[in-house]
Amino acid sequence: MESFLLQASIYLGAAVCVVPLAVRLGLGSVLGYLAAGILMGPILGIAGAETADLQHFAEFGVVLMLFLIGLELEPKSLWEMRHKLLGMGGAQVVLTTASVAIGLIWFGVTPAVALVLGMTASLSSTAIVLQTLSEKNLMRTQGGRSAFSVLLTQDMAVIPMLAVIPLLALPELAGQSAEVYGVSNPQDVVEQAATSQLITTVQSLPGWGAGLLTLAIVAGIVLAGHYLSRPIFRFVHAAKLPEMSTFISLLMVLGIAFLMMLVGLSPALGTFVAGVVLANSEFRHQLEADLKPFKGLLLGLFFMTVGVGINFKMLAREPLTVLGLTLGLMLLKALILVAISLVFKLKRQDRWLFSLSLAQGGEFGFLIVSFARSESALPLAAGQMGLLVISLSMLLTPFLFIGYDWLSARFAHRTPDHAPDEIDEKGQVIIAGIGRFGQVVNRLIRTSGIPTVVLDNDMTTIETMRKFGVKGFFGDPARPELLEAAGLAEAQVIVIAVDDSDTATRIVRYARSRRPDIHIVARARDRVHVYELYQAGANDIVRETFDSSVRAGRYVLENMGFSEYEAAKVSQAYYRVDRGAMRDLAEVWVPGQPTHLNDAYIARAKQLDRDLEIALMEELHEVKPMAAEDPAEVIDAMLFPDMDEPRDRQAEQ
Repeated sequence: MESFLLQASIYLGAAVCVVPLAVRLGLGSVLGYLAAGILMGPILGIAGAETADLQHFAEFGVVLMLFLIGLELEPKSLWEMRHKLLGMGGAQVVLTTASVAIGLIWFGVTPAVALVLGMTASLSSTAIVLQTLSEKNLMRTQGGRSAFSVLLTQDMAVIPMLAVIPLLALPELAGQSAEVYGVSNPQDVVEQAATSQLITTVQSLPGWGAGLLTLAIVAGIVLAGHYLSRPIFRFVHAAKLPEMSTFISLLMVLGIAFLMMLVGLSPALGTFVAGVVLANSEFRHQLEADLKPFKGLLLGLFFMTVGVGINFKMLAREPLTVLGLTLGLMLLKALILVAISLVFKLKRQDRWLFSLSLAQGGEFGFLIVSFARSESALPLAAGQMGLLVISLSMLLTPFLFIGYDWLSARFAHRTPDHAPDEIDEKGQVIIAGIGRFGQVVNRLIRTSGIPTVVLDNDMTTIETMRKFGVKGFFGDPARPELLEAAGLAEAQVIVIAVDDSDTATRIVRYARSRRPDIHIVARARDRVHVYELYQAGANDIVRETFDSSVRAGRYVLENMGFSEYEAAKVSQAYYRVDRGAMRDLAEVWVPGQPTHLNDAYIARAKQLDRDLEIALMEELHEVKPMAAEDPAEVIDAMLFPDMDEPRDRQAEQ
């Protein structure tokens, strides 16, 4: 017991010390966990012997992660991914396996061993990739969804790989130890549980019986998830014990994982299917809340065990060989992924994400190597080298994501592939950016009879607008020459509606310096962006979600007992006071200094919050007597404040 508590304290302490630091440095949590493992194992030597057992336990985090991802996907969405699953995923596994195997055979490796190593190399790290995509909010991008499709295909491909490996056994390796550095024999658990009647019965089934049992279990998971989950969850929740919700969530995932492993299938794949089945359940959010802490803890533990298990002694003995194989594998996989992304016509930024995120080895590679050793299909030295290459490639993966971020930022400011349009007209109003925000502004202005000139650097958006009869010009609105060609010298108003905050601030600053008298209306992403635009010279600053948020709050007030008039007046008061407060806060805001470190800003914000509360109470106190009057007249006074006649009498006239 004391040993367990000591090891748990070491792992938790290393994570607490290293991971937050890595996140604050912009390196991501995955690299932090890997660094914590390297610190505990190869550097300090305070962990290592327990790594293999911990790794098998921590790999359950991947199972939980795929279950939670399945909860986010409806069956319809999964069906729409079928072409990527079969096309992109299948092509990646086959091409990588074949390329690595042919290359190894060229260097004198026997075909059977080359094929085993090729299958191992074709797998990528589900844990690292999905965790990083989620952290960076890239899962919903085209590149992120394509990467997920390939990872799901790889999980399914593990099953036939395990079936093929016994056929590749080498007679000369029979009887040798299956021990591989950092990975124990996956058959040990089965051998230790050989007395279990259930496992013995399943193992003794003939081929057709095992197949029928497999189909029955998969069908049972789908049907139970669809028909039995709701009554079971209702029964458990009727006990009104919060911990029971966690019990049933863990029981569901553990039970499905066991059943899938019982028939030789991937537990991660089975729980993913169960998650998809439950995606439309009213208990989906409760499941997510119950399981997310376990998923994060187990994945962090898994990443640390990978760091602990890196064999730096072998790396020191053969540095050029190990690094050459690692970088060569990652380069080869990246090239294959680039080719696949070109065939499936991914855009440039998505292509980089897709190619860089999957260019490493994966945790299922540990299983393939260990199983191949136990089946005498892989020599010990080749297995140890394969595990080291996989571990190093996983260690380098966070740096690939950092490289993707750098490439994305660089290409975002590069000159577009298409030459800017020749701007042949000028208008009283220039609109820079025609996304969701700019389209509404442009339509309102043009339908009011005022000509506009629209600039946007997204050719697809411009071409789509032209199909609907709305003329726009392609080009980067931040380029001074394009603004001048659009009529900046003569325009009365310029609307800054671009998505990128820095670009919007640059345009405002240039327009103000060029035309001190022009009226600038700018879209702001958040409060800090408001301050930046204010200092750059914008006249009217519109927070992109502020108006809709105030309207939503008004609806809440109306449903909490406020009259329509009271809710409207309170919302108007909030709108007025908050906008004034933003100007006051902009005066004390310091560029580059976090607001929570600005004492003057904090003091002024607290005072403005008190002023806001007083103003709302006064407004509500004033409208309470009016609420007792005729509601129709009160609403008339609110909607038509400048008219002496109510709306009905106005209509009659």
